[in-house]
Amino acid sequence: MTDMPITPRFALPLLAVAQAQKEVTHNEALTLLDALVHATVEGGPLATPPANPVAGECWVVGAAPAGAWAGRGNAIAIWTSGGWRFTVPREGMRVIRIVDGARLRFEGGAWVEPAMVAAPADGSVVDSEARSAIAALIAQLVAEGILISG
Repeated sequence: MTDMPITPRFALPLLAVAQAQKEVTHNEALTLLDALVHATVEGGPLATPPANPVAGECWVVGAAPAGAWAGRGNAIAIWTSGGWRFTVPREGMRVIRIVDGARLRFEGGAWVEPAMVAAPADGSVVDSEARSAIAALIAQLVAEGILISG
């Protein structure tokens, strides 16, 4: 779809005045919305597309992709019955990676994964109550997908 009006944030196609076959534009917009609202991805960032994608699955494309994803660095790849669709992420966008629950965010032109926080160990004074509280906090942050357990 070239020279079509688009939305400013995610470049969703808009209907044009007197446009023929409006269902094509409308269906394209719904496909992109289906992938972006409460966005989840199967995995990534990946350099190459998966071998057997299923319609509706999404991936974060790596910075230097190859194959069918070449030239689409850092995009979100959406597999549809009509092939690959891509959307360019916006600064601050977040997706949840299904395989581990991590919340990736798009920051500074790249996808950033949550930092790993080490569990407390050693020290000159052992305070079991403080260690227990910190361990519980880390467990909760991991459960929320904010941290990746290590």
